[in-house]
Amino acid sequence: MRPLLEILKKTTAFLEGRGLENPRLEAELLLAAALHCKRLDLYLQFERPLDEERLTHLRDWVRRRAAREPLQYITGETSFRQITLKCDARALIPRPETEELIAHILASPPPENAHIADLGTGTGAIALALAHEKPTYTLTATDISSDALALAHENAHRLSLETRVKFAQGSWLDALAPQEKYDIITSNPPYLTETELATAQHEVAQHEPHLALFAPENGLSALKTILTQAKTKLRPNGFVALETGIAHAQPLITHAKAVGYEYHKAIKDLQGHQRFFFAWVKSPSPNGNTP
Repeated sequence: MRPLLEILKKTTAFLEGRGLENPRLEAELLLAAALHCKRLDLYLQFERPLDEERLTHLRDWVRRRAAREPLQYITGETSFRQITLKCDARALIPRPETEELIAHILASPPPENAHIADLGTGTGAIALALAHEKPTYTLTATDISSDALALAHENAHRLSLETRVKFAQGSWLDALAPQEKYDIITSNPPYLTETELATAQHEVAQHEPHLALFAPENGLSALKTILTQAKTKLRPNGFVALETGIAHAQPLITHAKAVGYEYHKAIKDLQGHQRFFFAWVKSPSPNGNTP
């Protein structure tokens, strides 16, 4: 039996020796997940003894993190806006930038009974967060990966949202019913270039699914496909809301004009990068329904 504080110090030193940037934070997060408590609660129980069975489990997690497996895949979950999602190697780990995308969507604002399609849903993060926060919305989430869709289904069940979100398998808008029209079509598609993928962190390049990360044509292929296909699937005043690479704004403006969108806007993330692209089938009203 060893006290929690001793284990925390040894775990921190071990992770620091393996080159992790925030070893103390990582150690605390691993311990909190292993003990099923909040990270700050650790400070209230430093003298708590840990038995060998729990230590064996924790040691396995620490070794995996030292090998740069993503923390979220090890603990099996991640927080996203107001929900907690099951998270594993079947899908991309939801990012804070995607939380920002949702904030911009809600600020647009959509109609009270908005019909929304989330393309390439992965864990289901965007669709499930919107369903959780806006009970009047109806949502369809698609993915080409059957594994990712299975994970999204599991998250919908965990959150008791399985009746609120419909799932469909297929490539982008090809998965949607031909007759359906939407107020919003949103996506966080793959947009990394070959160079960006090759220089990405080990956690990303070696563990997360490349299908959800890399896109041809300098990262623009999926973004352009969605913009093109969405044009005929939007209701009047509907819009496309995309998370993009930081160098994609100008090419997407050019493409949106060529496809026939009447209004478009590139939006910066909290780091000051042009990270989001919105396009409307017609110019928004003077009252302002733009982010």
